[in-house]
Amino acid sequence: MIINDLLKTSAVFSNTEKMPVLFLGHGNPMNAIEENRFVEGWRNVAKTLPKPHAILCISAHWYTKGTKVTAMEMPFTIHDFGGFPKELFAVQYPAKGDPELAKEAKKLLDTTSVELDEKWGLDHGAWSVIKHLYPNADVPVIQLSIDYTQPADYHYGLAKKLSSLRHKGILIIGSGNIVHNLGLVDYQNFYTDNYGYDWAIEAREVINDWLLDGDYQPIINYNKQIKAIQLAVPTPEHYLPLIYTLGLKEKSETITLFNDKLLAGSLSMTSLKIA
Repeated sequence: MIINDLLKTSAVFSNTEKMPVLFLGHGNPMNAIEENRFVEGWRNVAKTLPKPHAILCISAHWYTKGTKVTAMEMPFTIHDFGGFPKELFAVQYPAKGDPELAKEAKKLLDTTSVELDEKWGLDHGAWSVIKHLYPNADVPVIQLSIDYTQPADYHYGLAKKLSSLRHKGILIIGSGNIVHNLGLVDYQNFYTDNYGYDWAIEAREVINDWLLDGDYQPIINYNKQIKAIQLAVPTPEHYLPLIYTLGLKEKSETITLFNDKLLAGSLSMTSLKIA
């Protein structure tokens, strides 16, 4: 048993080509079962990726006091939403977990206390998008929680400590939405293509310019920016996964935007690949 565990660990953490990093605007949970342009975008980006040994996902929907990482062998599929069709609640994503990767992440995040968690599973911020990248659920997945007591620059620095995992075949995914104001959603125009309020259009343009110019400090200091960005990020949980992905970007890498559309007035599906 000990020999098998050692062989498994060495296989998971063997050197590989550097994996890209993704930020995925996950949007409506119905994207898990619908066919639309956003689902197509996720599938298309998956075709450009080397097959990972495992995935580490930072989801907007695991927002905790302190930092946790899922460490169970078989995470269950969490249906953390209400008011949707029974078909959505029937979806299961039976990817394995990776306790050894969880322990390695804990070790790398040595400046903070990390709890190995065996209760959470995979929330819809993770499985609703990963199921389109790897529909056979044949890549192990763990989740890293977002500590709500800490500011954005803390999360940016914490992400940097995970960078070595990119050279071990680990695909790191941030899942949230850059523009995310549920209180102002225009449900009557939910399916109008690329529809956004003026402030949402402005926020997307400004943040996209910063992303493509490599100017991350104003993105990190989002709460000190113009009113449009304050409206775009009324609460930080969907925005902070972006900060993690930017913390993992190396100077020589570029950002490619995809699914760069506004939705229902006050949401954006903007996603990015770092490679």
